[in-house]
Amino acid sequence: MKAVYFFSHGGPEVLQYGELPDPQPGPGEVLVRLRAAALNGVDIWVRKGWPGLELEHPHIPGADGAGEVTALGSGVSSLSVGERVVINSNLGCGDCEYCQAGMDNRCLKWDLLGETRNGTYAQYVVVPERNLLPIPEGFEERTAAAAALVFHTAWHSLITRGGLRAGESVLIVGASGGVNTASLQIAKLAGATVYVVGSNAEKLALAESLGADVLIDRSQEENWSRVVYRLTARRGVDVVVDNVGATFPLSLRAAAKGGRILTVGNTAGPKVEIDNRYIFGKHLSLIGSTMGTLEEFKTVMGLVFAGRLRPALDRSYPLNEAHAAQERMEQGRQLGKITLDIG
Repeated sequence: MKAVYFFSHGGPEVLQYGELPDPQPGPGEVLVRLRAAALNGVDIWVRKGWPGLELEHPHIPGADGAGEVTALGSGVSSLSVGERVVINSNLGCGDCEYCQAGMDNRCLKWDLLGETRNGTYAQYVVVPERNLLPIPEGFEERTAAAAALVFHTAWHSLITRGGLRAGESVLIVGASGGVNTASLQIAKLAGATVYVVGSNAEKLALAESLGADVLIDRSQEENWSRVVYRLTARRGVDVVVDNVGATFPLSLRAAAKGGRILTVGNTAGPKVEIDNRYIFGKHLSLIGSTMGTLEEFKTVMGLVFAGRLRPALDRSYPLNEAHAAQERMEQGRQLGKITLDIG
């Protein structure tokens, strides 16, 4: 099969395009012929590597993908060859205490497709049967692939962990990333007022097109927490979505008393600064989460398929230009989800 892979960590130049053996499904697994993949920040982190990350090489990155079933492993009964499917990249073992309790994103043997297992920058990928969801007729594979990880992640963070309620206010730090554009739409669907901080007018225009109520340009307002306070009559917002990390000091200031700070990542690096006076003085909750459960995937993708949620789509690149796609993401030039056309 054609695939993009690497043998060592580094910049986009380590990505190679070539032929690798087709994977074969084992018991309970399905072979998917991919038609589209979508980029995520984790693709870049895995390519760069971090202490303790151990991969088998060559490694194929990519968590998101959609295509059609081409072969079934023994015991697979819910899918048929030729059926179009989208991938849930959150891989639980199915057997541990968390999986048995329906919390497979807390699995004791948790894997993420494209991180610790070969991913979707390829013509074929093997995925457990339970991690595939049929795509309705007429729905594009590209759109399904672009929606999967980010809406799954944002739903678990905002709705399940964050307990977002109608009438609350939400501040989203960042205007154009995949999880943030998904969070914006989910917050609006839940009946919240949404404030968005963005780095420029173009990215804020995207947020506005997705339903943002209040736009704050941080290139004009460096201390955007002060702006949020002013706009909320010094109350602050109920929920802050901060997947940057370095912006925590401002996020803590922007939160209302009893507010929740939600985080699913750290695009600016793993080390963050927290002024504990805000935590106890304002009764704040700092809530982290990763991905979501199998049932949440069905729920949120059902909303995507119904057109109530939609991924913001940026550029599409052919598979052999994955390095250029990653460069665009790494430079922060994307407006929504970057995708790969696998053909």
